[in-house]
Amino acid sequence: MKNNNMIKLATGLAAVLLLTATANAEDKKPFSKQKFFGFSQIGVEAGDGAKKSKDAKFRMDADRIRLGWKYFSGPLAAKVFLDFSKTGDSGAGMPNMIKDAFISYKMSGAAVVKAGMIKTPVGMGFTIPGWNLDVIKRGFDKKLAFERASGLMLSGRDIGGNGKVNGLEMGHERPWHGFGYDIMVAGQTGRSGAVTNAKVGDDNAFMGRMMYDNGQMVHVEAGYGISKSAGGIAGFKKSDGTTVGATGTEDYKLMNVGLDSHFEGANFKAEYYDAQNIKGTKGWDMNTLALTGTYYVTDTLELAVKDIRGTETRGGSDAKAANTYLGINYYINPKNNKMDRKNRRSRNQHRVQLNYVLTDVDSGFKGVGALFKKDAILAQYQFKF
Repeated sequence: MKNNNMIKLATGLAAVLLLTATANAEDKKPFSKQKFFGFSQIGVEAGDGAKKSKDAKFRMDADRIRLGWKYFSGPLAAKVFLDFSKTGDSGAGMPNMIKDAFISYKMSGAAVVKAGMIKTPVGMGFTIPGWNLDVIKRGFDKKLAFERASGLMLSGRDIGGNGKVNGLEMGHERPWHGFGYDIMVAGQTGRSGAVTNAKVGDDNAFMGRMMYDNGQMVHVEAGYGISKSAGGIAGFKKSDGTTVGATGTEDYKLMNVGLDSHFEGANFKAEYYDAQNIKGTKGWDMNTLALTGTYYVTDTLELAVKDIRGTETRGGSDAKAANTYLGINYYINPKNNKMDRKNRRSRNQHRVQLNYVLTDVDSGFKGVGALFKKDAILAQYQFKF
């Protein structure tokens, strides 16, 4: 017993010494730093269009419950981001709970190499962080994006300008001056609503994006990509026991164009998707246009409107859908009273959002994303650190 106590004491002392040595080592390497961060979004849905059980009047929901970690050491950077509200595995190379998990090496602001689970570069609204949205839901166009995928990406930002590039960029996080680009090679994009029956190693996806920024006033980007065999490889055994046939294995093709512009207290966004061969089905196509506007009323109150309209073609016939979000954003104890693109991000730490969703959906519109078919009322509280 005495020896066991000595072993425990020695083990505890060794742990303390190890932690002390690690802390001292970090003190001697000021170029290395780590950051722990996270946020949660707790919401409620009501109305005929809300996703609730037959008898419930409303439905409580958690859109995102996330914790993350960033690491920087000279030209090296890394990020891990987990979502505790996600389960399952969509065949993209990592469980759905792992949102981001990648490393990067910055050769210069114009050339950064990333490897791992990364946000794919086609879709302006998709690359805007989930805690920085103008309205509560991204909309039914979001699932058209390739989502995140395991792969290799080469990126550049602020080419021709003098802005900061930290190596973890996946969108237009900060206002730049100049051009930017992303080129990515990945596995099948099974997390996309437009790709199904994905299996690691079966096939690949290829995509790229170009962008131009002129400070706060103008951000414009255009992207294009292909996810091969979007319905699965012929012969792939599905979860229901059936196998994928020769049909439904077409390549999913996606084009996206986006504009983001800030004018003091106002913001305007426009985004267009053109998708072909959804879920590998030839002739299943969709195009969408989303227009978003926000207006700063007071230091704590902002008005928001987002209108998403889409046309879906299946079997030679067309169907249309529209979801219009009317919103109020209330900022609790905001850090400042600035609503430009950069400072607006820091104001979102504690925020309450209220949306009313107006709908106009044809009965034949199937879609692949978060479509509201009937009017709904949404509310959400966000906490971020």
